[in-house]
Amino acid sequence: MYVGVVGSLFLTSYRSISMAEIHIVIVEDEPDILDVLSYSLKREGFQVTAALDGAEGLNLIQAKLPDLVLLDLMLPSMDGLDICRHLKNKERTRTIPVVMLTAKGEESDIVLGLGIGADDYVTKPFSPKELIARVKAVLRRCGPAAKPSAEQIIEVDQLAIDIGKHKVCLAGSEVKFTATEFRLLHYLASNPGRVFTREQLLDQTFGNDVVVVDRNIDVHIRAIRKKIDPSQLYIGTIRGVGYRFKDLN
Repeated sequence: MYVGVVGSLFLTSYRSISMAEIHIVIVEDEPDILDVLSYSLKREGFQVTAALDGAEGLNLIQAKLPDLVLLDLMLPSMDGLDICRHLKNKERTRTIPVVMLTAKGEESDIVLGLGIGADDYVTKPFSPKELIARVKAVLRRCGPAAKPSAEQIIEVDQLAIDIGKHKVCLAGSEVKFTATEFRLLHYLASNPGRVFTREQLLDQTFGNDVVVVDRNIDVHIRAIRKKIDPSQLYIGTIRGVGYRFKDLN
């Protein structure tokens, strides 16, 4: 039975956050690229801390708990994929948005990065202006300014989605979600019975100013189903169209 929604996804008031309050950690082993990224972000008003080594970067992130991480894929001592996995598996760091930076542009690499919890994926070479736009888009979606001031809870049978606490529980037990997975699940559950195309879900989840592939949504849906919906009780596939959260009234 559909128990209800507390609050409104679209009427929630959001805190105003200045860029000077946003702390970004960059983990990049190429000094020239690191210098350009640091300069560009600082010029936009962000606080920036950087590391040239994977293990050093992970320690820095754990110590600083930044608002966003720019993470190169190929790093000495510990690669970006391992760092991202570690961050997303720990309670203190799992909601920190991660934007991966890499020269690898194959779709399989993009799917892998998103599948382990990265919030966006930028391939080299890229312009600083493009990267800044992507960083701001991710921060709008899941940074500190996107944290609601009012609690909202959706309860469907044994599933409870608490947007205020960024928490999902199934049969009373908490299930860990990445920021992107949580946002996608919450959006679908807030519109039970409505069918969304992959493009619509991409726009809602990633923003229409970010270019990503349709398969990103399939990767995230598979991850959500694996965690809470292996029998597809909640999220159904509409062949040739997209997905919907089943109306259980």
